[in-house]
Amino acid sequence: MMRAGGLLKLAVLVSILFLAVFLAFELLESKANFNLGKVLARYAPAETVSTGPPRHKCGLSKSCPEDHFAFKITSGAASVVGPKMCFQDTVLMSGVKNNIGRGINIALINGKTGELIRTESFDMWSGDVNQLIKFLKEIEDGSIVMMATFDDPATKLNDEARNLIAELGSSSIGILGFRDNWVFVGGKGIKTKSPFEQHIKNNAETNKYEGWPEVLEMEGCIPIKHQ
Repeated sequence: MMRAGGLLKLAVLVSILFLAVFLAFELLESKANFNLGKVLARYAPAETVSTGPPRHKCGLSKSCPEDHFAFKITSGAASVVGPKMCFQDTVLMSGVKNNIGRGINIALINGKTGELIRTESFDMWSGDVNQLIKFLKEIEDGSIVMMATFDDPATKLNDEARNLIAELGSSSIGILGFRDNWVFVGGKGIKTKSPFEQHIKNNAETNKYEGWPEVLEMEGCIPIKHQ
């Protein structure tokens, strides 16, 4: 009995010793972590500075001034990849959105609020040009008009449609031809020719793709209409 009692006391003492050692190590570790945290906090920079380049709306190369809308527009690539239109960091038309088509793609935006009014595509290879003409005549004054081509934009175009687009500020619509690439941003009621237009001819000697010219991409800043 005495021997068993001694063994029990020894076991209790050993347990207490291990517990004391464990608590001592835990205390030392917590103090070390606390002190290390204070040291790191003392020498850490006040703010984390991003090393990456700043991002601008629609991925523009630079930010637009105040009272301006940002846009980026890309034409189609051959008959494979469709056009893409971005306005104020929102994609309005693209293949992913499934709202583009062969021919001329158009997005209408409110020139005061920047709100999307309507998107539409018109097949100029086998479609009805009268649908395009009707659409163009219904555009309200003050609307921003974005246009981008895909595949063939011109086979069914007639003089009436070309003149209506010219009234929106286009300088190149009169010479837009079979499989040309063209991007344009104008407006209903514009008094001068738009500075936002690019056009490249379908030319077998200079085409980037077999049968089609290279993709056009244009970005810019449009003044907000206040009146």
